[in-house]
Amino acid sequence: MNYVIRRLKAFPLVLIGVSVVVFVAIRLVPGDSITAMLGTEAGLLTPQQRDSLAIYFGIDQPWPIQYWRWFTGLFSGDLGISVTYGKPVLTVILERFPLTLELALLSMLIALSIGVPAGVFAATRNERPADLGVRIAAMIGQSTPSFVVGLILIYILSAGFGVLPTMGIFTPFWQDPLENLSQMILPAVTLGCAFAASVTRVSRSAMLDVLSDDYVRTARSKGASERSVIWRHALPNALVPVVTLSGIEFGYLLGGAVIVEQIYALPGLGRMVLEAILQRDYALVQGAVLFIALNFMIVNLLVDLAYAALDPRIRLEGR
Repeated sequence: MNYVIRRLKAFPLVLIGVSVVVFVAIRLVPGDSITAMLGTEAGLLTPQQRDSLAIYFGIDQPWPIQYWRWFTGLFSGDLGISVTYGKPVLTVILERFPLTLELALLSMLIALSIGVPAGVFAATRNERPADLGVRIAAMIGQSTPSFVVGLILIYILSAGFGVLPTMGIFTPFWQDPLENLSQMILPAVTLGCAFAASVTRVSRSAMLDVLSDDYVRTARSKGASERSVIWRHALPNALVPVVTLSGIEFGYLLGGAVIVEQIYALPGLGRMVLEAILQRDYALVQGAVLFIALNFMIVNLLVDLAYAALDPRIRLEGR
């Protein structure tokens, strides 16, 4: 519990650092909200009209004052107003986040369901043809970009079966589970395939290390079945690096899989952030990045706690 409290105490400092970096970075991008909204017509504005729009967008003050206004609003849950959507930033983020969360969970489920068994299968047949086949498949999967997998899936469905995946809309799972899964399964497979290859390689390497440990040989000498040795004694300890990799990937996915969301026209968090950057929607970019950073820190904390659950030799309190 003390370890968790110490980690939670560090959250505000990290978030402040992230807020400063993203605040400065988005304003270093050439152009501003006025130019992004009006395009070439921005040059036709009179100075008075430009000043009025600058006040409306909140960019009329120096950077330190703009940051202070935005930062003080965080304490009341006010992340600002999105000039693109005309709604509070937090409302826009929470509207997009369920899709991104479900996509991350589904792709992780697919990746782990394929990667862990494949890695264990390859490790128990080390240097055999089956092991070589799994390693080659994992190498191909890891080196193939996710957008290529997505385009191939769309082409196969359209050219081979005459159907196209549903794009541009999102039906929440609790409203229509079947419609929801029909919309999400292809993007989840697209993301899950690449990550499954990484999980396969990591789990195979970890299992090879664990299978040579003394306690595994002891379990075998006591007459434990090979199935029990692999799945009960060896696998839990081999999962520690897999959990690390999964935590990093899951945190990344919670930030939005921008390319996959673009391919399938999904109204997710990553696509929203990309559009906000292009529109110079400062408040939305700042709020979204802060929200993503918070999610990433929470995932990392949960991963550290999972270490202790998987391997009792790990003691978080002593760190």
